Amino acid sequence: MSRSIAFHTLGCKLNYSETSTIARSVVQEGYLPVPFDGLADIYVINTCSVTENADKECREIVRRALRKNAEALVIIIGCYAQLKPKDISEIPGVDLVLGASEKFELIKHLNSLHHKQMGTFYNCDIDTIEEFNASYSIADRTRTFLKVQDGCDFGCTYCTIPMARGKSRSNSIENIIQDAHIIGMNGVQEIVLTGVNTGDYGLYINANPNRTHTFYQLIQALETNINVPRFRISSIEPNLLTHKIIDFVAHSHKFMPHFHIPLQSGSNRILRLMKRRYTTEHYAELVYYIKDKLPHAAIGVDVITGFPGETDIDFRLTFDFIHSLPISYLHVFTYSERPNTLAADMKDVIPMAIRKERNQQLRNLSEKKKRYFYKQFINSSRPVLFESENVSKQMLGYTDNYLRVSIPYDAKMINTICQINLEEINSETIFAGSFNINKNNSLLPNDNYNHVSYHY
Repeated sequence: MSRSIAFHTLGCKLNYSETSTIARSVVQEGYLPVPFDGLADIYVINTCSVTENADKECREIVRRALRKNAEALVIIIGCYAQLKPKDISEIPGVDLVLGASEKFELIKHLNSLHHKQMGTFYNCDIDTIEEFNASYSIADRTRTFLKVQDGCDFGCTYCTIPMARGKSRSNSIENIIQDAHIIGMNGVQEIVLTGVNTGDYGLYINANPNRTHTFYQLIQALETNINVPRFRISSIEPNLLTHKIIDFVAHSHKFMPHFHIPLQSGSNRILRLMKRRYTTEHYAELVYYIKDKLPHAAIGVDVITGFPGETDIDFRLTFDFIHSLPISYLHVFTYSERPNTLAADMKDVIPMAIRKERNQQLRNLSEKKKRYFYKQFINSSRPVLFESENVSKQMLGYTDNYLRVSIPYDAKMINTICQINLEEINSETIFAGSFNINKNNSLLPNDNYNHVSYHY
């Protein structure tokens, strides 16, 4: 009888793409997939090192799995597993811990693991990892996350990602095109390009130490060769987002007018302490260039509050800088110390209460920014890709420029792109009025939407 297996993913889009790929490889070997909240013989938890309470979160999910089946095998993989393998192996009920490289060998370990055991862990010297493990999610959501890049060479002082995932490396354009073609053949309507440092695409392709491609060349190839109506760039560093890329998206038939650009701080002094590779002046120039070329574009921003040495003046600079920019929403993170990072040893530590209070101020600003951005499109029409969730007899979807849209649930609309008239805003959702299904799921070039004006 086939053993049943359940997966749970913490963290980023990249983790979801890898979980999906690992799960497919296991199912192909005869294991039976079941929901994580169901009864399973094996529970696999893909962890994240960025979450503030990674250890607490991991322990709680292990307990949740064992409440379903006390005799189940529990396997922990992913970034946190690479950073803290011994600590995780000592969590009661954990049988196996697989680090950055070994997680892709899950099936090998499963075939030799049949009974509960004291936690065993496998991790490697992160500096020795050179291979790129291709991954993409499919069949579990309307949008697919396609991994094009992994690792990072930037060395920001607060970040553990280089220690968890290694140096920057990429898949080849040829391999990515092949994966994207398979995704398209499965009926997926939107592919989200993801990685640790997506804009750094092209370094160390297939362990080759020389850069042979660029991110710009990759998006050109996807536009030309793949019959999928939508592509979206998940996140891209300010120093890697060029005018050339923005211009390409502005005239693209397939790449969505949506940029997520990490800022982290609006104080140049704090950016230097973080070892970020841009200034606020450069960041502002990028934002205004995007709005000039794509007035309707959504711009998301990452920001960290309470970094060591962040004075009231530094925070006010950050708040005022973000307030001044025509951005659409924020992802706000409260700084927390990470072992073995340079920032963990910095002086002038900010009390947690102040960090959280600043976080709340920026979250409030984000809500105002998002609502203002949404209001620009009331009584206009946008293409929306609808997803399958049935929430209170409503279904949700996203416009090309990342507005969240709600309509009465209709199963025929799932995974369909429709031209929607946007009529009413409520919290984070726009409610649709009349709409027409775009039968061919085809989209006009982004520049055909430039009639939308943005005033701030």
